Amino acid sequence: MSELECQINRYIAELARTGFSPHSLRAYTGDLSRFLAYLSPPRLEPPAPGEIDVLILREWLASLYRDQLTALTIRRKLAAVRGLFRFLLREGSVSVNVARLVRTPKAPKSLPDVPTPEQVNTLIDRVNDDAGRLEPARDRAIFEMLYGCGLRVSELAGSNLEDLDSNREWLLVRGKGRKERQVPLPRMAAEALDLYLAERITRGRVPRDAHAIFLNHRGRRLTDRGIRGIVKIYATLLAGDSSLHPHSFRHAYATHLLAGGADLRAIQELLGHARLSTTQKYTQVSLTELMAVYDKAHPKA
Repeated sequence: MSELECQINRYIAELARTGFSPHSLRAYTGDLSRFLAYLSPPRLEPPAPGEIDVLILREWLASLYRDQLTALTIRRKLAAVRGLFRFLLREGSVSVNVARLVRTPKAPKSLPDVPTPEQVNTLIDRVNDDAGRLEPARDRAIFEMLYGCGLRVSELAGSNLEDLDSNREWLLVRGKGRKERQVPLPRMAAEALDLYLAERITRGRVPRDAHAIFLNHRGRRLTDRGIRGIVKIYATLLAGDSSLHPHSFRHAYATHLLAGGADLRAIQELLGHARLSTTQKYTQVSLTELMAVYDKAHPKA
């Protein structure tokens, strides 16, 4: 095993110890594995970390452009390499983080598509309809919590029964980097959750993951992928829109709060954003919708 591969494996293990989500670990592992493959010509060892300079990194970035990857994908891959070199610098394996000397590609400014309150509520209200699903009560609770609490799909999948307060008014959420926050649990979400949990008890099966809120049909914790699949099924069957995904409801949560007069700082806390700039994109969405209403309704528009 080359020195570079060994250091990459140590870095991934360090990320796992510090609480990175399984999804983030898979992304970092994939990006750094492809970085290693690029630096490993046939029958040759890749350079040692200390031998990698700015020129090598620029040639690597140029190869990503030649592969016609999007700017967002290239930014993610560069972030993984920068994280690796931060780790190497901290460990004393390199004397400088050369990845910081490479310019970050500009990301295109695009606004997320956000369903209206009417579209969201219509979809959620129809989840109890006969869609051939085995656990409509569980699925309804999933939708109510995605939209009512603005959770990331990983946060919802990782939620435990002990994270709910006794009055079903608050939910303890463990976000990125194991940062914890409290979010209000709306009445509709609490009622849907109580109905689902009551059904879990009446089934009489002992769950294999007793702490998890949401279980699959085998009694194990429902995964991120499982929740995405559930959302896609209902979005396709009931709304005819397969592009809807769990994050669509997080976008809707923030945008609808802002449109209703909520303070941007409060929304930042509810979403668990480390930077206010991340939350501010929802201001752009609301202004775009406001301009559309103005153009349609104002006689001087």
